[in-house]
Amino acid sequence: MDIQKPHSEETLGSAFVVLAALAFSTAGIFTKVVEADAWSVIFWRGIAAIAFVILYLGLKGSLREEARAFRWPALIVTLCLASGTAAFISAFKLTSIANVSVIWATAPFWAACLAFMSMRENPGARVLICSAFALLGVVITIRGSWDICLWRGDGLALAMTLMMATAMVIYRAYPDTPTKLPAAVSAALLLPFALALSSPFTTDPHEIGLLALFGLVFAAGTVLLMEGARRISSAKAALFSALETPLAPLWALLILAEWPALATIIGGTIVMGAVVHAQWPGSLARRAAKPHLNAHMLRDIGQDGAAERSLEDLEFRRLRDRL
Repeated sequence: MDIQKPHSEETLGSAFVVLAALAFSTAGIFTKVVEADAWSVIFWRGIAAIAFVILYLGLKGSLREEARAFRWPALIVTLCLASGTAAFISAFKLTSIANVSVIWATAPFWAACLAFMSMRENPGARVLICSAFALLGVVITIRGSWDICLWRGDGLALAMTLMMATAMVIYRAYPDTPTKLPAAVSAALLLPFALALSSPFTTDPHEIGLLALFGLVFAAGTVLLMEGARRISSAKAALFSALETPLAPLWALLILAEWPALATIIGGTIVMGAVVHAQWPGSLARRAAKPHLNAHMLRDIGQDGAAERSLEDLEFRRLRDRL
């Protein structure tokens, strides 16, 4: 029994991460299936996010600890998360779900570039080559959108990705920055803008229910991702998390009959190839530097084997649910 237990734990962890990717891939569907404008979506989704994060921190007894650790790096992260969320939801209203998914998949590569420019952190030849291919995929995707007037949404998706990449680098430079409270504060910061720029209280009650479900699904995805990351390697978790990119346009096709453009298919294929190749098991293990994991990260992934996990991947998976 003891010999089989690790295998069953790994299987369970893999299932959790796959389910988390499934949950995250529904963002575009929830945003587009409702008639409410982007700021109304941001408002009701933000209410659900605030309630979940505060309740989660309260049950775990870590709300006071995260509040004490909320210093200027956390404030910058909060601003990045707030602007990223506004761009993320608005992008779905202005471009295709497939385009947003393709552009968002390049976040780890942008983070690697920003870390090199700000901290002289060497990403390695493998990541640099994959980054170049990912950028090519994004250029092809956006160039295809230019002909069909979707470029504004693509631009917002790219801005969102850069904001999230910036937050990743801040977490790397200041590893004691809290990981959950900024999510709640960023959602709270957007509420006044949502009230000023839209009329969320006139939203159809049925749609409010869907948007509340939107927040619940993402909350469940967050928990599943945390529990799954405790049981499998970071490289394998990153690969399973990449399932979000092909799944999102698949739901768009099945539910909304939204066909991706040819340029999106070509660009997405290139980006997915770059992501999978960069995160292939064994590539991350060859990195010489082993990053320091702070107490907040250890609580997210569990204590066992934490020193062997990739900080870049952990940050990417933790920040994705902040959107």
